[in-house]
Amino acid sequence: MRMLFSPLFRAAAVMAALLLPAGPALADRIDGNWCFTDSRHMSIDGPAIVTPGGTSMTGDYDRHGFHYVAPAGEADAGAQVDMIQFDDYTIQVTTTPPGGGGARTETWKRCDLTT
Repeated sequence: MRMLFSPLFRAAAVMAALLLPAGPALADRIDGNWCFTDSRHMSIDGPAIVTPGGTSMTGDYDRHGFHYVAPAGEADAGAQVDMIQFDDYTIQVTTTPPGGGGARTETWKRCDLTT
């Protein structure tokens, strides 16, 4: 029992506690194939995206988020599309039409979970 309370053991326990994440761990990255329940899908690979309307383009990428303006010819043309990754399997997609009113927020899943 004495070993459990030794200074070396206490120092190791404190160091281990400090190395543990304080909050929920972020998912590895937003890259991949994403699907919505109505059969729409998109694919992200760094700054490259294939939008739900099938357009290949680039957007503003960061490891756990993505932003682009929906291109002409798509249902939400001109809308700001913002994505944030919640975990390895879930992103929230917010589509804000030009002018800023009536934003729509949807929860998308990795495609291998929805098929």
